[in-house]
Amino acid sequence: MRYLGRAAVITLVAGTAGGAALLAAQALRARSRRYAQPDMRLAVRSSKGPTGAPPLRLVLLGDSAALGVGVDRVQDTVGGQLAELLAHGVQPRRVHLSSVGVSGSRATDLSTQVARALLGERPDVAVILIGANDATTLRRPAESAAYLAAAVRRLREAGTEVVVGSCPDLGAVRSVAQPLRQVIGWLGRRTARAQARAVLDAGGAVVDLGTETGPVFRADAGTLSHDGYHPSADGYRVWAHALLPAVETAASITTPRP
Repeated sequence: MRYLGRAAVITLVAGTAGGAALLAAQALRARSRRYAQPDMRLAVRSSKGPTGAPPLRLVLLGDSAALGVGVDRVQDTVGGQLAELLAHGVQPRRVHLSSVGVSGSRATDLSTQVARALLGERPDVAVILIGANDATTLRRPAESAAYLAAAVRRLREAGTEVVVGSCPDLGAVRSVAQPLRQVIGWLGRRTARAQARAVLDAGGAVVDLGTETGPVFRADAGTLSHDGYHPSADGYRVWAHALLPAVETAASITTPRP
């Protein structure tokens, strides 16, 4: 969020000096808010599902969403809720969950995360949640998408199925006032479109979180945590259900290992 001041130069909603000043003032207010902080206890490895069921190694990569900033328990993170759904689905699995996500990450940071994810046992399925910080720091969508595609290719070459949750609907956040919220919502949509093209070309699957879950986040303030920016447990649940079909498909491709 500290980069939102740069978004004020985009006079998308107002072409006058007064409009630009309004955006700048709103950016300063957004930057001064107190936001939920990362809790590294959320990155702890955990397992879900019946003992003896086919194993599935699931890893989360990306920004604060991959770590679960905004909630206090692993089971409330998007990864924790995905693991629960997979563990007790139609084809129960013993899900071994881990996260290498780092709050504040952009697509350029994924290379390091991929290296960490591939240490030791190879993950069966990787879920990448990235894009919000690329959009709010005004990174060129094509450039950030290229870094994301490189991460997807590297994981696929290692034999890991990849599902990317593209940039969520930033126009749904409540920590940023209008019209600046409209600006960052537009930036997020540009980023998501570039991500989708790049990920598909790299052999991954894409879930358009903005389109699929944005209306819910806009209608229900309870989907956001106390800071009005990061998802709450309910918000992460909405994301988990949106991601689930693609993750189930990816999991069905993998060969169970003892």
